[in-house]
Amino acid sequence: MEKMLEFKKLGLSDKTLVALEKKGFEKPSPIQALTIPALLNGDKDIIGQAQTGTGKTAAFSLPILEKMDENKRGVKAIVLAPTRELAIQVAEEINSLKGERRLTVLPVYGGQAMDQQIRALKRGVDIVVGTPGRIQDHIRRKTLVIDNLDFFILDEADEMLNMGFVEDIETILAATNTDKKMLFFSATMPNEILKVAKKYMGEFDVMRVKATELTTNLTEQIYFEVRDGDKFEALCRVVDVETDFYGIVFCRTKNDVDGVVSKLIERGYEAEGIHGDISQAQRERTLRKFKTKNISILVATDVAARGIDVNDLTHVINYSIPQEAEAYVHRIGRTGRAGKKGVAITFVTPREMGKLSRIKRVANAEIKKSTIPEVEEVLIAKKESLYACVGEIIAEQDFSVYSEMATELTTESNPLEVIAALLRHVYDDEFDKETYRKIRNNMGSNDRRDRNDRNDRNDRRDRNDRNDRRDRNDNRSGRQTLDNQTRLFIGMGKKDNLDAKKLLDIVNKEAKVPGRKIKDIKIMNEFSFMTVPYSEAEDIIHALNATRKGGRPLVEKAKN
Repeated sequence: MEKMLEFKKLGLSDKTLVALEKKGFEKPSPIQALTIPALLNGDKDIIGQAQTGTGKTAAFSLPILEKMDENKRGVKAIVLAPTRELAIQVAEEINSLKGERRLTVLPVYGGQAMDQQIRALKRGVDIVVGTPGRIQDHIRRKTLVIDNLDFFILDEADEMLNMGFVEDIETILAATNTDKKMLFFSATMPNEILKVAKKYMGEFDVMRVKATELTTNLTEQIYFEVRDGDKFEALCRVVDVETDFYGIVFCRTKNDVDGVVSKLIERGYEAEGIHGDISQAQRERTLRKFKTKNISILVATDVAARGIDVNDLTHVINYSIPQEAEAYVHRIGRTGRAGKKGVAITFVTPREMGKLSRIKRVANAEIKKSTIPEVEEVLIAKKESLYACVGEIIAEQDFSVYSEMATELTTESNPLEVIAALLRHVYDDEFDKETYRKIRNNMGSNDRRDRNDRNDRNDRRDRNDRNDRRDRNDNRSGRQTLDNQTRLFIGMGKKDNLDAKKLLDIVNKEAKVPGRKIKDIKIMNEFSFMTVPYSEAEDIIHALNATRKGGRPLVEKAKN
């Protein structure tokens, strides 16, 4: 219990200290040190400012658990959270902090069966953590009575306001007693929060972490000056130059999220996105995949990312610069945690330099200018990763299935040529420097800004034209795609003396499509299948069908 001494000095009981020690807590965070004594010993309401990863849930949970009367019947505390994910997370955290106390904590949120929640409420609940919509549903049904509360907590107050929950909060407050203690916790502190506090709170204190404590020393903070049209290329280079990239990419809008995710997947990255329009089930699946590292890139809006608790991120990328300094702090607080170093990178267009200066000033942050990795750096990093992977496989001697194939290939051809051909087959043009887009660095003058703006518009117009043409072509051919691949049916098989090599030769000869782009060939007795990039499929369909005069087409889309 010696390492719990700093917590004990805050006024917490031995029962609470035991629960904290089991969770591995050693010393209070700055926001905990500020708020716990005030909530234990003071009579005023509290507004606390704390970013994600600073222990704000424990900052309000520990004192209310200490002061709660286990013998009092009815709901004693209600915690409002903006998202279902956060409601679940807060409820789980409070449950883990209560220790041996005979207290029941229940999360209530949309998407979960109402009957299940009603049964739990009828059995008796001490602390309810929920989203505003579902809390109101229960109040209207009279399945939740909150007229004898000890505590009313508003978590992520800034996001509550941003998401338009003010009227919902007022409706819920109208159903509560006036002698409760109110606690607002927020990552940022816009004036609107203070306005709400003055309207509904009694005397209150504002407790915020000092500016010097807002950003972590474990996070390296840099920015790239880059025009809009180069942002995606810059993102890819950042990901490629890192051996084990694992990070969140922040965008301003849901359309931005969808666009970035789509382009990342097209390039073969393991990425998914979350924003306000996706279903709760999809959100949970995506977050589960991200936390288990089945995907390495999560693209998100600020609101959707609230409640994500991951300690080992290598990077946070501000694809869109945040509007407020506090939002910047909140974003980058997700890396450089749990004693691990992280990198926060912000993309800044020339017109946004003033906004960056304000963020530096308000957050008291040292954000250093850096340069986007050059193509040479990216290629070196990719080669090192490839060589390391090959070295591991050789060391494990785990390639027996391929030994016979390797012998056959190297017997018939030069071994160096075989290896080069295999690398080209797997990586296509990935190591070709000429396939990388050029990115302008060191922008600054007004002329250059104007020219970049024109280039941005031209790039967008060119992309839109290409997408429109591709969509029209897709509609004409009627082909079906999956992850940018198309499955084609070929009306020939083994009975026609067709094998994989002959099929590749035909495609190459008639459609001028290299065999390395053809995947998953299946040769059956009377017909065959192959998977090709949709960008090549129309050429293949047209060219091969032109070789058959009359009758059924030789190649067509595969039926589901």
